[in-house]
Amino acid sequence: MYKTQRRIALFAINLLSVLAFIYIAVNLAPQTKLTDYKTYSNIFPIVVTALLFAILLFTSITLFENARGRIEKKSMENGATLFLTKFIERLRFCYSLEDFTSAVSEILELEADCAVLYIDRNANYVLYNSPNKFTNDPKILAKLEQNYTAEWHDPINFIGDSLGLVENRNKARGFFFASDGEQFYVFNRYTYLFDSEIYEKFYEEFVRFQNRSRIISSLSEISELSTEWQQLADAQISFLPKKMPEIKNLKLGAYFRPLINVSGDYYTVLPIDENKTLLMLGDVSGKGLAAALVMGLVMNTVKIKENKEDLVGMIISVDAAIKGMHLQDKYTVLFIGIVDTEKMKITYVNASMSDPIIVTRSPEGYRIKSLSSNCSVVGIIPIDESDVQVSEQRLFSGDLIMMASDGVSEVMNEDKVELGDTELFTDTIKASASKDPQDFVKDIVNLVLSYNADTRLHDDLTMLVAKVER
Repeated sequence: MYKTQRRIALFAINLLSVLAFIYIAVNLAPQTKLTDYKTYSNIFPIVVTALLFAILLFTSITLFENARGRIEKKSMENGATLFLTKFIERLRFCYSLEDFTSAVSEILELEADCAVLYIDRNANYVLYNSPNKFTNDPKILAKLEQNYTAEWHDPINFIGDSLGLVENRNKARGFFFASDGEQFYVFNRYTYLFDSEIYEKFYEEFVRFQNRSRIISSLSEISELSTEWQQLADAQISFLPKKMPEIKNLKLGAYFRPLINVSGDYYTVLPIDENKTLLMLGDVSGKGLAAALVMGLVMNTVKIKENKEDLVGMIISVDAAIKGMHLQDKYTVLFIGIVDTEKMKITYVNASMSDPIIVTRSPEGYRIKSLSSNCSVVGIIPIDESDVQVSEQRLFSGDLIMMASDGVSEVMNEDKVELGDTELFTDTIKASASKDPQDFVKDIVNLVLSYNADTRLHDDLTMLVAKVER
């Protein structure tokens, strides 16, 4: 109906425009001969006629657009088509499946007396069906699934009583849209009364709704996931010392910066008695959730161990705990040592950490002594007590013990040179060794960030520094 009325309006307006132009052209035709090239008396009426034609053309276009708008409004907002128009308007403000089904219930079902079926063919799952016998009949669902698979690509389709396709809309008892593996069916007995122009508008708005709901759903999932990751990050931070303990003759400083929300790096400080303090820093292989879980497990294993001076037993317990998770590719490197400020020594196990050092004062200036590895990585290869060696290093007043994850020494500059391989790194350590541990940490962090030229880091940054003072 809408197309027919539009064609009639277009024909009528064009006919009136042609008749008006003919009338103007005849009445304003020049009286002089067109072959009289010596006079320009024939130019004026020609120009006037052209201008009048342009005005008539503009007027006819304006009249047609106004008429088309009135015809469209009359066609789309009257009779049975009005129901679909109302639903389309409502659909523009639907952002979720709940919004969509609410609009279906209130307009298509209650007002238009339609039965609706909305199916995700990719998952073979009914997203919504009207509460009536027809759309809940297993035979109907099976027939539709047989006729219209997930690969169905025709966007707008009309179906008859046998649920097969029909070309003549007057014989249709419903229609359905297919988009991205989803099919939206609308069944009624007066489909022939809907204006044919409404289906294209309906389909376009349906596709927009699909895109909106998917984007919003993805954003919601990201938001929920971000919240969960933040909760995990908060839980992980709770394993770390909230503040450094006050320890006689030992000052402490630390820094922890995960690459993402959660980290595989960890450190802790556990006073054993008035003179002995356990220091630990480690790094779990990989990133993300699994690394964070192993980190928490290691921290908890060390904290609950009764005899904290039994470093061999500590390593064996950590190894067994990680292997008990059966993660296959997860392990940790770690440094664990006991600083004794009475006997002025550090007893330690270095399980393949590359950077633990002691910075000590000498007559020539500060010297760096390495606390070398004396144990393999923990949690992935077979180890027993004989594989764990305990070493000891003498301490002097003013000595600074530095433990750091490899994110510190392995940061690269623009030339792909690692910081740990430069004199700049050792010179900065020596120059800052006289400072309090937290100030020392700040100097090293500033060096790392400036050496990285403020580009994106590629690993977690963790440091634990202790300074002996007698």
